[in-house]
Amino acid sequence: MVYTEISSNKQKTFLLITFFLILIIGLGWIFSYTNDAPILLPIAVIFSTLMSLGSYYYSDKIVLAMSGAREIKKIDDPELYNIVENLSITAGLPTPKIYSINDTAPNAFATGRDPKHAVVAITTGLRIKLSKQELEGVMAHELSHIGNYDIRLQTIVVVLVGIITLLADWMFRMSFARRRGNSEGNGIILLLGVVFALLAPIGATLIQLAISRKREYLADASSALLTRYPQGLASALQKISNDHEPLEVANKATAHMYIVNPLNEHKGGKDKVGWFAGLFNTHPPIQERIKKLNSMSF
Repeated sequence: MVYTEISSNKQKTFLLITFFLILIIGLGWIFSYTNDAPILLPIAVIFSTLMSLGSYYYSDKIVLAMSGAREIKKIDDPELYNIVENLSITAGLPTPKIYSINDTAPNAFATGRDPKHAVVAITTGLRIKLSKQELEGVMAHELSHIGNYDIRLQTIVVVLVGIITLLADWMFRMSFARRRGNSEGNGIILLLGVVFALLAPIGATLIQLAISRKREYLADASSALLTRYPQGLASALQKISNDHEPLEVANKATAHMYIVNPLNEHKGGKDKVGWFAGLFNTHPPIQERIKKLNSMSF
């Protein structure tokens, strides 16, 4: 099953890149047409390509810098290092670099473009507040993201969503600036361009969040398979969700990366409910995840 998911993730990565590039080209074409500026299309394509490549190779460093994380070695925390190392051996993965975030709110995430360039980061609060079995469950969850290539898929999606949002905002503003000085032109085409500029970032974000929710369920299941003790992760999720302290370094751009949504409005398991509201959640409901874990047995 795990190997099938890895293959599936690689295929989805290719399809998503293709989809987002088509969306970016579509944005460039519409606004080059409505503004009678053909140069906008190649600019949009070149900009998105350069941003995608740069972010793909350096996104982990950017996220770690945003989180204020610092690398820790085995001498700094032998027990944590041994947990990650042993789980990595069991999972058949290279031992990732371990980073610590100086924040008392318990949480963790994994990042990087592949298992050879992967990083796991945990807060000092997580390290202090969890038992060894709970910590093993969380680390196994993050290693599962690495092994399943979720980190690559999510990194690419985040980058492309950001590019689409920037391009749409830039082109939207430029269109109105030009139209204020020129009332001529096809009003219907302009209206379609404005609608596309407004909906493209929303649609791209919904795709990003849907992918994030699905990958959390899989990582939970993979963690249980790796540790053979799903109750450890279930207990950790309960503790993390019951801790109402928001993670200061987190923001809406990075919230989906954490094992539990770190933003204040989601602490304590306050996930939005209902079909429509649930579309905007970065994670599946905590209680649903815990229920699935507690139903597993080995």
